[in-house]
Amino acid sequence: MNGADSLCDTLLAHGIDVCFANPGTSEMHFVAALDRKPQMRCVLGLFEGVVTGAADGYGRMADKPAATLLHLGSGLGNGVANLHNAKRAKTPIVNIVGDHATYHLKYDAPLTSDIESLARPVSGWVKTSKSADDISADTAEAYAAACNAPGQVATLILPANTAWTEAPQQIVQPLTRPERRKVDAEAVREAAQALRNGKRTLILLGNLALRANALEIASRIAQVSGARIQAQQSNGRIERGAGRVAVNRVLYRVDDALADLVGIEQVVLLGAKIPVAFFAYPGKPSTFLPEGCAVVDYAGEADDQLYALQALADEMNIPASVTPLLNQRGEKVMPTGALDDDKISAIVASLLPENAIIVDESITSGREMFGLTHNSAPHDFLQLTGGAIGIGLPLATGAAVACPDRQVVALQADGSGMYTMQALWTHARENLNIITIIFANQRYAILHGELQNVGAGAPGRNAQRMFDLVEPTIDWVSLAKGVGVEGARATTAEQFADLFAAASKCKGPFLIEAMI
Repeated sequence: MNGADSLCDTLLAHGIDVCFANPGTSEMHFVAALDRKPQMRCVLGLFEGVVTGAADGYGRMADKPAATLLHLGSGLGNGVANLHNAKRAKTPIVNIVGDHATYHLKYDAPLTSDIESLARPVSGWVKTSKSADDISADTAEAYAAACNAPGQVATLILPANTAWTEAPQQIVQPLTRPERRKVDAEAVREAAQALRNGKRTLILLGNLALRANALEIASRIAQVSGARIQAQQSNGRIERGAGRVAVNRVLYRVDDALADLVGIEQVVLLGAKIPVAFFAYPGKPSTFLPEGCAVVDYAGEADDQLYALQALADEMNIPASVTPLLNQRGEKVMPTGALDDDKISAIVASLLPENAIIVDESITSGREMFGLTHNSAPHDFLQLTGGAIGIGLPLATGAAVACPDRQVVALQADGSGMYTMQALWTHARENLNIITIIFANQRYAILHGELQNVGAGAPGRNAQRMFDLVEPTIDWVSLAKGVGVEGARATTAEQFADLFAAASKCKGPFLIEAMI
């Protein structure tokens, strides 16, 4: 057994049996070890941003970490944006990065870099193994760190010589997954007291409080207390649809969010942070809470939010007769005529398969989708969490690997889709059940709005050329075909509905370029 074998065996012992990879020379012994471990599913991404984004999607849906395998600091650098998104989503990932052999570093070869410094901003834990003898223990420690609530990226850096050097036959036995903290009795009493004080109250939810069972308890609490429940704006995963509790998100636009929260006198945080603007805008506040709004920081992101909700319901003596308010299945709405954003959203909401997974990076075009799918078939909703665009197609990749029997629907803006369109190749190679919907408005539509929001004026020729995706126009159907994904273009609502319905009944990937 060498160090590479020790790594793979320890990963498998801890239940990590998927590795998203884009390896290089320094990782060849790890690749050879993976070849000797048929239990490990190895998924190749043609760009490191696909690898890290896929690990994010997998972790969100599997509730356990996948491993990555990246090549040196440059490979890590290529994957940093989606590790940033994973960090914001609280996704557990064991992020493995190869390095030069320890004795080779002093020669400052062209690919030498400070990998630890690159990893720290997007990792909750970083360590470099010193020898093959340490790899098993370090890998187990990385697993425990990744699973440390609420979940984080754990980056393990492995010099090449630790891989090929002989290692001890004994691997570290599986470490116990850390349990989430329980809120104490005093915090429960204080939160219950706040909900009884008569103030107009918002219960702001995040993390595991957005799973179906937790939302049912939150609904019961809201009915008895008169409080309003809402999700924070960016969330790793929400369980929603018919038969589940409807919960809206904090709105993205500053003016809309401020208007929505007018009159709120106190906010109870439960796995969430106070709502703030994505960016600073001249003359507008950074936080959406009204002036003087009290903040009750009841249960943090690392706490057991399900326990916190149940303890709060028990403290408030909520009778069993108070049942959660659940969504009913909505009627199908099938618009006709020329295709636009709203018609796409209505059709997807009506035809969404049972137990689907929506991955949303539609940016401006799909803003109505969330509201329209409250009454759709039950589904999970994954979204861009850290604001670094290029997550959608990779996130769908990981979700489909984690849940092979479920239909994944990727709502993808065309501009951000080009950041990581290489993921389509992985969709084809792995025959993943992903319907990709490209909102083809042929521009960075959000930047047109942001130019106005920051007070910079109307776009001129130079600005237009930085916002518009024409000259040449991108042909998504041809791009998909070029990497093995079947696709078609829709210009009318009828065409789009027919394509979406047909794709939902077939296995494997399909891309719809929706011209809007």
